[in-house]
Parts: sequence; structure tokens; C-alpha cells
Amino acid sequence: MPTLFKDQVPENTHPLNVVEGASQAEVDAWTVDRPPLFEAYMRMAEELAKRSTCRRLAVGTVITDHALENVVGIGYNGNARGFPNDCDSPTPGACGCIHSEMNALVKAPGHLSDKVMFVTASPCPMCAKLVIQAKVRHLFYRTAYRRPRGLEILARGGVTAVHYHRWRDEWRLRGSAPPP
Repeated sequence: MPTLFKDQVPENTHPLNVVEGASQAEVDAWTVDRPPLFEAYMRMAEELAKRSTCRRLAVGTVITDHALENVVGIGYNGNARGFPNDCDSPTPGACGCIHSEMNALVKAPGHLSDKVMFVTASPCPMCAKLVIQAKVRHLFYRTAYRRPRGLEILARGGVTAVHYHRWRDEWRLRGSAPPP
């Protein structure tokens, strides 16, 4: 019996997305007529990235519980609370900004297991290690960071990382006027 992936993303093996033992007819007939919840959280992360004060790469993060029912942490990259809304240095990789994943993880309850993270760029190596330590089990990212080492660390640590871009352009408002 085939497997049905509700959001039509076979890499997304989160239990809420997978229907084992579906019939071929069910798989063939399945349609996605509204943004999957995974995409909705990814878009929330994209909105948070707009608050970033990093000059090089704006990143946003949303962390949910395993059931995708509660947002338990949010973050975007930038300087520390009360510091200037600017990078400390123009040097890539050493700008002094707190990473989006770090900002979200300090707000998420540490005792909560099997968290799910949605981030607009795949994590750097240090953030990947923090993600593992924080008991995140699934991480969805929109674009790959310039170096793949963070994804390698996630795999080694047992975190399922999914390049989530299938629905990026669907259900976007088209032709709407910008706000006044």
C-alpha cells in the first residue's frame, strides 16, 4: 500500500503529514486546496524575518509543539535587547547578531520534547547543535544557508530537516495594492 503525504512533500515525514497504507486511488485523488499547516508556520517565520536588523541575512523562526497546535517560541536575528538595532560588525559570520534560532529557543520551554521548528534559512553549525540540544525533532527551512554543515549536524543528531519550498508561491495575494 502506498504512503500518502498530505502536503504532497514526501520529505516531510512528520506524523501529522503521513498516512501509511493509503490506497493508490486515495493518493491519486488527494488534493491540497489550502495552505498546509507546515506552510502557514513557514510564512509566519517569513513575516518575523522582516523584523530582523541584520544587514546580511534576515531570518525568522517559529517553534511549535509536536502536534502543531501551539506556538512555543518565536525569533528573528538581531542585536541584544536594549542594544542598537544594527550589526556590531560588517563582517559576514561575525556581525554580532543573535541568530533567529537562538532567540526562539530561549523563549521555548526546555522540558517540551519533540518540538517542531520552522526557519527561513537552514541553521549554522552552532544553531544546529542548539536545536538538537533543545529536543527539536523536525526542522523545516525555506532556503539553504551558504554552508551545509548545519544540516549535516542535524542529520547526525537525529533531527529531520526538510527543505520546505513546495508551496512557497501558492495562495499568495496577487495584484493587491501596497498599504498606504
